[in-house]
Amino acid sequence: MDPAPQAHPILSYVLSRLPTLAKTRPAGGDGGGGDFDIEQPPVHTPSPRTPSTAGEFELVERMPGLRHPSVLRAMTRAVADVSAARSALQVLGPRPDHELVDSSRAIVAAADAEAGGSRRVPEGDLEACRAVVRLEETHDAYEALLQEAEGRLEAVYRSAMEGKDLEEPDGRDESAAAAAGDDAAVQEEVIAVLRQAEEGKPVESFRLVDRQLRHLPEAFGRIQGLRVLDVSRNQLEVIPDAIGGLDHLEELRLASNALISLPDSVGLLLNLRILNVGSNRLRSLPDSISKCRSLIELDASYNGLAYLPTNIGYELVNLRKLWVHMNKLRSLPSSICEMRSLYLLDAHFNELCGLPSAIGKLSSLEILNLSSNFSDLKDLPASFGDLLNLRELDLSNNQIHALPDSFGRLDKLEKLNLEQNPLSMPPMEIVSKGVDAVKEYMLQRWLDILLEEERKSIAAAESPQAPTTPSAWLARSVSWVSDVSGSLVGYLSGENKTEKDAYLDQQY
Repeated sequence: MDPAPQAHPILSYVLSRLPTLAKTRPAGGDGGGGDFDIEQPPVHTPSPRTPSTAGEFELVERMPGLRHPSVLRAMTRAVADVSAARSALQVLGPRPDHELVDSSRAIVAAADAEAGGSRRVPEGDLEACRAVVRLEETHDAYEALLQEAEGRLEAVYRSAMEGKDLEEPDGRDESAAAAAGDDAAVQEEVIAVLRQAEEGKPVESFRLVDRQLRHLPEAFGRIQGLRVLDVSRNQLEVIPDAIGGLDHLEELRLASNALISLPDSVGLLLNLRILNVGSNRLRSLPDSISKCRSLIELDASYNGLAYLPTNIGYELVNLRKLWVHMNKLRSLPSSICEMRSLYLLDAHFNELCGLPSAIGKLSSLEILNLSSNFSDLKDLPASFGDLLNLRELDLSNNQIHALPDSFGRLDKLEKLNLEQNPLSMPPMEIVSKGVDAVKEYMLQRWLDILLEEERKSIAAAESPQAPTTPSAWLARSVSWVSDVSGSLVGYLSGENKTEKDAYLDQQY
């Protein structure tokens, strides 16, 4: 249960060199239950996420001090608590599915509300739900511990490179004084804006970007006319609850800070149209974010999200663009299929094991990026062919063996990337010819399937158990299927596009 190298490179490097923290393997086995790793595949299974020699080489090149034994010893002491937490989680098992956690919490809450009365949930089931909730909380604590440990290691390394004695507490008087001076200048700007608002002067936009801002005052929640708040690329760790008082806020940009969570009060921003919380340390989004029904753009990329709020799709029906790439998502909630206005969905570089079965309901989707989910993403649902407006699709760097039979229906598809997949359907010689060849091949395959189904129905009609069917009807049926097949192939190749047949389009 080693930390992921992408999120915790120094910690991964240190743990890989400590025999006492290395993962033990049962004698005579290569993959038993006690050898399960929640964040990485088993040792014997190659994966793009497994730390490579090249990756470690790049880290050591960037931080050469890691080679020094004294630095490694100091780092070992700094992360001793990670070993105990890691061992405990190896026993407890993998993180439960988010929807299971939500339902378990609801059952436990309902049971607690009925305390003293007759409970409708058997005690055994209730205890199982509590166990699920406790396991989720344990994993949350472990994630927080990993983040904290990575920060400790960075501090140890900085101290070593500054020539400080690693056995002594860090002396930071000079750096603290410099930081205090910077903070004072930034706070003067903040106070000036707040004073302007208190004097009744209009403040519709406040942008303080890349200024080392460490604290956002609660008083910002009282700037009633504020429509744009941009505090990107600062050092904010907390957003005050008072932010929910910005009734007119339409654009909130919090990217590239050090946020671990967002306040529940963000759900009060009913006029919010753009929210950017990318490049932070978020492990989850508050469920209340679903109440921001005016949202049209949401960027939560480059975080540590393991799931999205269960009901996010039922409420954010106006959302047009959703960026959730570079996270740890293992699934997308089924409610996301209700985002009928969604135009762009970018979920590349996650741990997606699949897509919701009703993904085809995203009728407005034109750009979809599911690349680099590596060994986790192996197939696509049958409804994928219902994404009739899809223009750009990236499925590269996955483990997809076959495209769904309905893929040929994606007539508007213009850009397609299938690289680094073990595809057998369509064959690689077809894939190498480009998107039009893939569409034509999959369309013909789909029509062949329709034709085969029609033949089976005809054969069933001719069976002794079925009533006799007139030969003229059979001839018309076979002729209709053949005409549809030939016409659709001709339409795809461009031969018949000048005279579209309305009936044919309806059948297609």
